[in-house]
Amino acid sequence: MFPLMTTASTPGTAATRRALARFRPAGLALAAVLSMGLTGCGGATPLTFDLAALPGNPRPGGATRAIVVAEPIGLQPMEADRILVREPNGSLSFVGGGQWSDRLPRLIQTRIIQSLENSGRLRSVTRPGDKVVSDYQLVSEIREFDIAAGSREAVVDISAKIIAEGTGKVVNARVFSARVPVPAVDAASAAAGLDAALRQVLGDVVRWVNSGR
Repeated sequence: MFPLMTTASTPGTAATRRALARFRPAGLALAAVLSMGLTGCGGATPLTFDLAALPGNPRPGGATRAIVVAEPIGLQPMEADRILVREPNGSLSFVGGGQWSDRLPRLIQTRIIQSLENSGRLRSVTRPGDKVVSDYQLVSEIREFDIAAGSREAVVDISAKIIAEGTGKVVNARVFSARVPVPAVDAASAAAGLDAALRQVLGDVVRWVNSGR
């Protein structure tokens, strides 16, 4: 994980505004870590952070299967590019001063594809729109991708299913989870913690898909 750049655009995407309409700061304690300009009116320009794919570790042989990776689904706040904080009472808010380099589902989809490609164990790894014939489809749901404010942990929880193309049969299903402590609830710490947690999940997903089970 590393900050890519500062962006001159305001952070108020349509998805973000819809999410903000439903999820407001829980109280004064959370206000200290939130940007005062969440609606995009003034305030400092947020840093943009990326998530990393797993590096290449190709192994000879075994590249017989092809898989298509669908974009993960998630709750409405996860459709935006903002970094989420979850309070002990379950309410969600955005961390001020930072955002992801893309919509979170599309960013995670890209890193899953790159991580599977880098493993060198599959014949092809594609998106649904690529129109490449595949053996299986990987569908997933982002159940959690946020900072737990109460425990100060980055939490990543993703459920995944491998579906046989043609028959639509679910070949296997599993939930992948990781929790990484963060020193503070701010943009840089949150992004680094979530990137580390995602790397653990990506490692488990790659091993699971490549195992053929």
